[in-house]
Amino acid sequence: MIPLYENHPALRPVAPAIQQALTLLTDTFSAGGRLLLCGNGGSCADCDHIVGELCKGFLSRRPLTQKDRVALAAALPEGEADPDLPLLADKLQGGLPAISLPAQTALVSAFCNDVDASLVYAQLVFAIGRPGDALLCLSTSGNSRNVVLAAKAARARGMRVLGMCGEKPCRLDGLCDVVIHAPATDTYRVQEYHLPIYHYLCAGIEETFFCEKENHT
Repeated sequence: MIPLYENHPALRPVAPAIQQALTLLTDTFSAGGRLLLCGNGGSCADCDHIVGELCKGFLSRRPLTQKDRVALAAALPEGEADPDLPLLADKLQGGLPAISLPAQTALVSAFCNDVDASLVYAQLVFAIGRPGDALLCLSTSGNSRNVVLAAKAARARGMRVLGMCGEKPCRLDGLCDVVIHAPATDTYRVQEYHLPIYHYLCAGIEETFFCEKENHT
């Protein structure tokens, strides 16, 4: 695992919340749920970053299991003789279902223009989210209206909600199952803490779902 608290000792006071977040996320994926993410500005970029760490190898290569390789061969037109089988079987990696809501640019721009920008993430949660999924809300203030409304929509959809924000009490506090309060108030400082936190979470998730399998394939 990434030595989070050794590298960032200021995060030690929020270690319990970080561990609760890791449990929430691993439980979600273990049960077949998906992770939806939302945020604005730098937090929007963080959403895409996190999806990148979850949907492909991060610290581990995540080779396909033998079961996956057999399924690929069975699905290809020429079976094991298909010339693309080695490429697919050797280079595809294990991944987890994570969706960055800000990345849905056509729908985001249409809904903001046609309906109400404050509801854009809430609309996506209602359209995509389902019971058993989780929503990760990234907001340095914890009060971003479109993120807060998305958290409310997620609760209505039977989803679990995880918040990442700054150290001040915020509106996400009453809407999330777990909130990680980074020990800073300036936006750029909060974001500087968010990155190592979500790298730690992604590494822990990867270790749970892929490292053991990698050693037994």
